[in-house]
Parts: sequence; structure tokens; C-alpha cells
Amino acid sequence: MGQQVVREGQYLAVFNSTHRVLKAESLLKSSGLPIMLIPAPRAVQANCGLAIRFDEEHQDVIMELLTVQNLLPAFLCQFINNNFVTIREYQHENH
Repeated sequence: MGQQVVREGQYLAVFNSTHRVLKAESLLKSSGLPIMLIPAPRAVQANCGLAIRFDEEHQDVIMELLTVQNLLPAFLCQFINNNFVTIREYQHENH
């Protein structure tokens, strides 16, 4: 797996739509944020199987940007003690 490993304390924003996750990735990268698009780990498998990984210190600005742009993920989880803990689920319309 190499660099696709999620480290302790990192967050994953898991998406149900490939279209949305790619738009979110583009938005965050163009804002200069250090994120990585990775295959969603089996433990948190979503419909499209993609997630955006980022460090804890960037969580606030990333989630704010995704909120403003209406690109919230299906859910946000954090890797704690070798487990993916769901921090928040987002109910939103996929239009």
C-alpha cells in the first residue's frame, strides 16, 4: 500500500460519488491544501470507493471549503488507535 496508508490521527472524507470527490480534490488542491485522493479502505468502503485524506490541523479549513462549495462528503472519519472512527455523517442532496 505504501503511501496510501493512513496514519494515526489523519482524517478521511469519504464520498459516495466519483464526480463529487474529484471536484472536491480539485478545489482543495487549487487552494494549496496538502490532501491526497486515496482508495477508501475496506473498513470505510463507500459507494465510489474514494476518499480524501488529510491531516488534523487542516480539518477546519477543508470542511469549511467543502461546505461553502456544497461538496461535503458522505461522512468524515478519523484514524484512531488503528480504527476508523466516524466523526460526522453528512446528509445532503447530491445535485
